[in-house]
Amino acid sequence: MSRKIHHEKAGTRGLMTCFVHGSGGSQGVWVRQMAGLADVARVVALDLPGHGESDGDGVGTIDQAADAVRQVLDELGVARAVVGGHSMGGAIALAFALANPDRLAGLVLVGTGARLRVLPKILETLERDYAEGVRLVVELAVAGDASPGLKDTLVRETLLNPRPAMLGDLRACDAFDVMARLGEIRTPTLVVCGEGDRLTPTKYARYLRDRIPGARLVIVPGAGHYVQLEKPDETTAAIREFLLQGGVTG
Repeated sequence: MSRKIHHEKAGTRGLMTCFVHGSGGSQGVWVRQMAGLADVARVVALDLPGHGESDGDGVGTIDQAADAVRQVLDELGVARAVVGGHSMGGAIALAFALANPDRLAGLVLVGTGARLRVLPKILETLERDYAEGVRLVVELAVAGDASPGLKDTLVRETLLNPRPAMLGDLRACDAFDVMARLGEIRTPTLVVCGEGDRLTPTKYARYLRDRIPGARLVIVPGAGHYVQLEKPDETTAAIREFLLQGGVTG
């Protein structure tokens, strides 16, 4: 029996666009994009296994997490979709693209990379003191001038997921590497990165742009790693333009 994968939906017309959150997150990180794209796409955002309201103990590996994306699309009866992801979710989107090219109408990669090594200090701090580790991750993840309210929200929402899930996410990221396979991707691709991203810096985004044939890159000023929350209007506008003008088809 398939495990329950919780998801939220918006929009009733246009191409299905499926969003995947990052380490220690939930579908809520896409709330502004779901609202802002609902008039041009059918949007779904999911909670990965062991996160939010989904069953399971965690993602296991990036490839296993890509199976959760496929499960949601199967349950919705969707043959082809745009798949987008943030951070670890971007790795999952890349894994899905490589494993299921016939099911992909487009790819949106937000604050991510083809390889996602994790700072040992982050893992060590999370193992020693989970709350302190989460605060460290959030401090690194958002731009220096981000509002205290956003930081507090990210810390609170991340702490809702248990430590084993967060550590599992980061270990899955640390083992992920598709740098040599990016040239296999043959679907319209948008890469978005915050100009001040310290976890997946702009060089990661440029590498994706340069290695995925025809990929487009948008660098958002004044944003860090959580670009879709720090600069939601700019991020949504970039994705909207991609869906409408990027050669994406159903």
